[in-house]
Amino acid sequence: MAKKALIAMSGGVDSSVAAYIIKNSGYDATGITLKLFENEDIGEKREKTCCSLDDIDDARSVCRKIGIPYYVYNFKDSFKENVIRRFIDAYENGSTPNPCIDCNRYIKFEKLMRRAEELEFDFVVTGHYAIIEHNDGTGRYILKKSSDPSKDQSYVLYSLTQKQLAKTIFPLGGMTKKRVREIAQELGLINARKHDSQDICFVPDGDYAKFIEQYTGKVYPHGNFVDENGNILGEHKGIIKYTVGQRKGLGLALPRPMYVKEKDLAGNKVILCDNSRLFSKELYAKDINLISCEKIDKPIKIKAKVRYNQPEQNATVEQTDENTIHVVFDEPQRAISKGQAVVLYDGDVVVGGGTII
Repeated sequence: MAKKALIAMSGGVDSSVAAYIIKNSGYDATGITLKLFENEDIGEKREKTCCSLDDIDDARSVCRKIGIPYYVYNFKDSFKENVIRRFIDAYENGSTPNPCIDCNRYIKFEKLMRRAEELEFDFVVTGHYAIIEHNDGTGRYILKKSSDPSKDQSYVLYSLTQKQLAKTIFPLGGMTKKRVREIAQELGLINARKHDSQDICFVPDGDYAKFIEQYTGKVYPHGNFVDENGNILGEHKGIIKYTVGQRKGLGLALPRPMYVKEKDLAGNKVILCDNSRLFSKELYAKDINLISCEKIDKPIKIKAKVRYNQPEQNATVEQTDENTIHVVFDEPQRAISKGQAVVLYDGDVVVGGGTII
C-alpha cells in the first residue's frame, strides 16, 4: 500500500513541483493550502499576498493538472496567535522577530504535522530547499543545506525536531531553482513563471510599523534619539519603527553617519552610535533546538550565522544549560540583533540554533 503524503502548497512553483515529484514517486498524494489570514485582517484590499485567493486557485489548478486531491485548511487562529502576535510582541519588547521561522516552527511543522497524523498521513511535504538524511551511526536525522546555495533555506528550518524530520520530505533539496522552473514549464503548470514572494506574507508592502499600528490600534509615542552618553540628538516617531543597525529613515541631520544600537524601552529612547560600535564577538541564545546531536558536551568549533543572508562565520559554541548556548565568533559581527536566530553549521550539516537574547 502506497505511503500517504500531505503536500503544503502555497500556490508557488516550488511547492507545485514538489507535489508533482511526490506523486510520480509513488506516494498517495494530497495537496493542501493553509489559509492563514483574511486580507482584511492585515489591512489589504487586494489579493496580492501569498495564500490569497489567487494562490489558492493556482494550487488547485496544479493539483487538477497532476491528478491529486486538493483541500484548504483554516489555520487563521493559530497563525494569529503563534506568528502575528509573536511578531508584534517582539517589536514592542525591543527585539527583531523572524516570522518565517515562527511559521515553520508553530504552523507548518507543528499544527500541520499534527493534522496530518490525525488524518493518517505518513509524511508532510513542502517545497523548501534543504536536505533531510538519516545518520545510521548516530541514529539521528540530520538537516543539510540545499544543493543550490542561492536558494538554501536551512537557516529557517533549524527548529525541526527529530520526530518532525522523520515525517518530512523536501523533494527539492537536491535541485536548483532553474531546474524546478524547467520542470514546471515542461508540465505546463500555470505558475511556472510566477515570481517568488519576497515579503513577509502579512506585511506585503514591507511597512511593518504601519501594520502593527493598524492591527493593534495603538499609537506608539514619540521619544528621543540619544547617543551613548545620553545626549539628545532629535525625536523618534515611535520605538517600534527602528531596528538594530538601521541608518536610513531616522530623519536626522547629523554631522556623521549614526546607526541604531539599541532601544531603551523604559525611557522610550532609541540609542544611536557610530558604525564601529555595532560590532560584537559573542552572543547568548535560548530556546535552542539541536539536530545533529542531543547536546553539546564541550566547546566546539563551528560556523554560525545570525541572519538569513549572512555568510557563515567561524565561531566557538558552548552549551551553558539545557536551553542556552554561548557563541563566540573569531571576528566581530555587525548588528547582532535580539530576537533573531543564530544557526550553527558543521560543513553542510545544521547542528542546531536558537533565539538570540
